[in-house]
Amino acid sequence: MSEPVQTPQAIANAAFKPRIFSGIQPSGGLTLGNYLGALKRFVQKQDEGIQTIYCLVDMHAITTWQDPAKLRHATREGAAAFIAAGIDPARSILFNQSQVSAHVELGWIFNCVARMGWMSRMTQFKDKAGKNSENVSLGLYAYPALMAADILAYHATMVPVGDDQKQHLELTRDIAIKFNNDYGVDFFPVVEPLIEGAATRVMSLRDGTKKMSKSDPSDQSRINLTDDADVIAAKFRKAKTDPEPLPETAFGLKDRPEARNLVNIYAALADQSVDQVIADYAGKQFGTFKPALADLAVSKLGPIAAEMNRLMQDPGEIDRILGAGADRAEAIARPIVDQVYDITGMIRSRR
Repeated sequence: MSEPVQTPQAIANAAFKPRIFSGIQPSGGLTLGNYLGALKRFVQKQDEGIQTIYCLVDMHAITTWQDPAKLRHATREGAAAFIAAGIDPARSILFNQSQVSAHVELGWIFNCVARMGWMSRMTQFKDKAGKNSENVSLGLYAYPALMAADILAYHATMVPVGDDQKQHLELTRDIAIKFNNDYGVDFFPVVEPLIEGAATRVMSLRDGTKKMSKSDPSDQSRINLTDDADVIAAKFRKAKTDPEPLPETAFGLKDRPEARNLVNIYAALADQSVDQVIADYAGKQFGTFKPALADLAVSKLGPIAAEMNRLMQDPGEIDRILGAGADRAEAIARPIVDQVYDITGMIRSRR
């Protein structure tokens, strides 16, 4: 059997220690979408023995104005969610972005590497700015460069991302390649996306064509990680569906976004394939499927909500965990950013 072809990128990345970085923005309560699309996967990667670095990206949060007290609460609540979901601060590095200055230092350098044309093509900026693009913050426009810095400050080689973040990761790759080419170095890895699972993009319970979002005006559109069992059951019972029974094959979900969303959620919570779920429920009405989905969700999310509540009773301990994580993150990022200063010609005599 012939050996697989090694691309130049794969050969270059082999020189870097396998390392995963990802972050969640603390700008409001976390949802089922955050759990299935991020936290659950983060725990799986932690258990694979690869070094994992997870961050509450509070500097990204302020690209739109945040109430300071609410931002502090959301950051602590996000940390509590990571831990309650299974992230072990002793095995993974868990911290908030603003405690490690390497992020913003490298972010500025990447502002000078990235091209305006690249930034202008970012569809998420267009979606968030809408028709008001002249009045949004410069930070909202430039934040993909900071996101690249978040990742590359640790020489991360892999990033778990949802479908909606693939474009930003492509920008990170472009920045790494351009920096390496501009300075004639093989310094930054060309990071690889990790997109896996049945529910990488969890959709609204009220509209299967829109992503489940903590910013949606309707609380009925999402399952919050802090929802209790009764609320979870009620939301799934009221979730929008169609009058048809579940199909015989997964292909039958193609033009049924609400049905597809609920089946994807079940599959992800149960660690099953969509085909397995369909095989179990083919021909059944949603009056049967929804209660089963609600019971499954309560069994998985109930313990997380309870542990988050316990952790939030001691904010000082959460702050201690984030501070210890920031010290460990700084120990990795500082030498990398100092090397960037040397590569780019900065004089650094006072360190």
